[in-house]
Amino acid sequence: MSVPPLIENSFHFFVDLFFAGWSQPVPALAKLRNCKIVSHRGEHDNRTVIENTMQAFDIAQKAGVWGIELDIRWTKDLYPVVFHDPDLSRLFHTNRKISDLSRDELQQDFPMIPTLADVIQKYGKTLHLMVEIKEDVYPNPEYQNQVLKNHFSSLAPEKDFHILSLCPEMFSILTFVHKSAFLPVSEMNFIQLSRLAFKNQYCGISGHYLFLSNQLLKKHRNIGQKIGTGFVSSRNVLCRELNRGIDWIFSNHAVRLQNMLNEMIGQADSQKCESHVE
Repeated sequence: MSVPPLIENSFHFFVDLFFAGWSQPVPALAKLRNCKIVSHRGEHDNRTVIENTMQAFDIAQKAGVWGIELDIRWTKDLYPVVFHDPDLSRLFHTNRKISDLSRDELQQDFPMIPTLADVIQKYGKTLHLMVEIKEDVYPNPEYQNQVLKNHFSSLAPEKDFHILSLCPEMFSILTFVHKSAFLPVSEMNFIQLSRLAFKNQYCGISGHYLFLSNQLLKKHRNIGQKIGTGFVSSRNVLCRELNRGIDWIFSNHAVRLQNMLNEMIGQADSQKCESHVE
């Protein structure tokens, strides 16, 4: 079920306001060092820096962020490009659709939109790639799977990339990679997707930090699955999630979180050195 943007944004605002003010202990140094922050569509504000662009990914990489989340759409000639929406209205103020444009037309008229090949070539093996497959029609799934297989051939599933989707039915179309690399993304249906991930032996599950209970976390941990939580934007929430043993921290403010993380690691290192001197 899709949630209207106004309701979703209001929900995030009030939840963040509550948890940001809830003081949390600083995680142990080992947990801080093992923290894996993922920049959601890169570091962007959609004014000076547009989401899902090389500029947005460059900023995250320069700040030392562990990984990036990106979205795949297909052009008219079935070439994968990195873009979130089916059309260009929200970011480029035109109702033209990605699927109505060829790769050459898209690059000529909207050169800011990178191809999947561009992103893999520049960031593969240096940033972990969390690649979201959108709910979409695959007119030639066999061919499209081969295209994706070729694109990701230099990378190792799970080690270098994962495949995400809000619509886990899309996973049945994707045969180019083993299901252990699949990570379903929850909106309000955490319990349903948790059961699905458990049953199908996916990599794990991800979604808003509010909906992942410690009981649910333990259930997935017991079978070796991993957890990603999203919309983390404050120091207290970051500490909370690391203390709970969350594997991946997804955020629209990844650079800010990375700076907080670096500061906490620096402070912990200083305290460790002081204790050795004493």
